[in-house]
Amino acid sequence: MAASRSIAWRWLILIIASVLAADQATKHLIEKYTSADYLHVVIPGILNLIHTRNPGVAFSMFADAHSPATRFLLIAFSVAVIVFLFWLLAAERAGGRMGQIGMAMILGGAIGNVLDRLTERGVTDFIDLHIQSHHWPTFNIADSAIVIGAVLVLLELFRDWGHSRRQGAA
Repeated sequence: MAASRSIAWRWLILIIASVLAADQATKHLIEKYTSADYLHVVIPGILNLIHTRNPGVAFSMFADAHSPATRFLLIAFSVAVIVFLFWLLAAERAGGRMGQIGMAMILGGAIGNVLDRLTERGVTDFIDLHIQSHHWPTFNIADSAIVIGAVLVLLELFRDWGHSRRQGAA
């Protein structure tokens, strides 16, 4: 059992580290090689690369709050979530493989964004996605990993919920 747990932890650490490395590397490239007004059309009408700084959280919530207390609360809340997710993984309460992978992706993204808030006083966003009249708020690799990870956790929850309901009906 210990051997299988250590293999699982290696994979989870690899996922966390990969998300964190990809996030930090792409943000560094945007910061180093583009100006604040940068705009590059990748796929016309769908995808642009831009250079923005978001002092708030996902989807620019709290971006207009300039209080140091807001920044502190955002960092404190993020760190609490990171600690909680690590505890879920360590206590083997993160569900099955899909849930564990999802939580590892969330952790990698959350750590990346917290590092930015601590060192840069905001998060660099650069993926600008829009389809017809719908325009998503600009995001980054960390945000993508958090959303994909959350979807994986939810898929596992729904799968397990459906399975337990079928067993209860039998």
